[in-house]
Amino acid sequence: MSLTNKCIASLLFFLSITACNTKNKEISIPKEQTGNTTKLSIPKNEESIEGVYRSNECELSVVITKTKDGYDYLLKTSQRKVKGKASFTKSESGENYLTLEGIKWDEYEGDISQEDETDSIPTKELEIPVGIDASYVKDTLTIQNYGNAMNSYTKISECGSKYIQLIKIPNR
Repeated sequence: MSLTNKCIASLLFFLSITACNTKNKEISIPKEQTGNTTKLSIPKNEESIEGVYRSNECELSVVITKTKDGYDYLLKTSQRKVKGKASFTKSESGENYLTLEGIKWDEYEGDISQEDETDSIPTKELEIPVGIDASYVKDTLTIQNYGNAMNSYTKISECGSKYIQLIKIPNR
C-alpha cells in the first residue's frame, strides 16, 4: 500500500470514529424555518436548560421550566414579574437562542441613522418590539440590553448593562 493510500485510509478511519462518537450529540431540527432561524429541539442527552439564571450586574433572574408543550419562563426584576413561553431557535451560523416571548421592550426608536435634525415632518410612531432574545451557551444566557446611536433601544430598563449575563445556579 502506498503512502497516499495509507493516509487516505487513516483519514477515513478517523472520520468514521469521529462520526460514531458525535452521533449521540446530534440536534433534532424540524424543517419549519422562520427568517434566519430554525426551530430547535433541545436534545435529551445535553445538559437541561431548565433552572434558575441570575445576573451579577443587577437584580434580574429568569426561571426556565419544562412543560408538556415546551418551556415556560418567569422573569423577575426589581420592578416586575413576567411569565410566558420560552422558545429555542438556532441561527444559520449555529448559535442557539432562547426567546422570552411576550415581553415588550422598554424603549425603541429604531434605525435613527437617517434622521435629519431639520426634518420637521412628523414621523410614524414605531411599534415597540415584543420578545427578548438571549444567546444560550452552556449555562449562560446573554441578552444585548440596549443598542447604539444608529439603532436605539432598551429591552430591560431596570438593568443598565449593555450585555446582561444570566448564569445558571447549580442544583443543590
